[in-house]
Amino acid sequence: MVFKRRDRRGWLAWVREMFYPTGGFRRATRYVIHRMQRLPDRPHRIARGVFAGSLIGFLPLPGLQFLGAWGLAFLMRGNILAALLATFNSNPITTPFFAVGAISLGHWMLGIDTPLTAEAIGDGFGRAGTELWHNFLAIFGPEHMHWDGLAQFWSDIYLPYFIGALGPGILLSLIFYYITIPLVEAYQNARSVKFKEQSEKRLLLREKLAALGLRGEPKKGPVRDPVTDTKQGDDVPPPAP
Repeated sequence: MVFKRRDRRGWLAWVREMFYPTGGFRRATRYVIHRMQRLPDRPHRIARGVFAGSLIGFLPLPGLQFLGAWGLAFLMRGNILAALLATFNSNPITTPFFAVGAISLGHWMLGIDTPLTAEAIGDGFGRAGTELWHNFLAIFGPEHMHWDGLAQFWSDIYLPYFIGALGPGILLSLIFYYITIPLVEAYQNARSVKFKEQSEKRLLLREKLAALGLRGEPKKGPVRDPVTDTKQGDDVPPPAP
């Protein structure tokens, strides 16, 4: 089958790929940039898509990044494929550092005095996940739902994270926006010049082949008979008896 992997990737390899790509982050970044440069669209539309996808990638929207990037790019009239590619700015290695900084900034903006440590963040995520699973099971059983852990997670972690990530996310996405425009313009101009040169070479080659073909054809006109020394079409008197 076309584009099907010869060796099927297991779930351990898939998890490892999420944390560290096979060719490294440098190769993965170059691949994304190369794909963006080759998109058949105007540079400003591609840059708007990059802005939308990059901003959504910085925000805490687990499982909804592709949908959010598509929606924001659609509203901004940007390139949707560029937006989907730009969401890969967030990865499991850089996201924790950005998340801690964003939560700290959000706590400062909201005036929250709760101490922010890795243990507190992990405990908040753990309590929220446990309570969410408990509430899901309560739908099918006699137990009652509890929302205290989720409410604390919302007020202490998620809301500060979202508010703290919004400002830096917009700033970094604007930088990516203004970097994308000249990169795409330079690539498209170079590709246009290359295509023009190739077209001129093909046209010159066709002209040469046409000239060689005309030069090799026999001359058109009456053919002289070597026996009678006359041309075809001439009136030749019959031979004497």
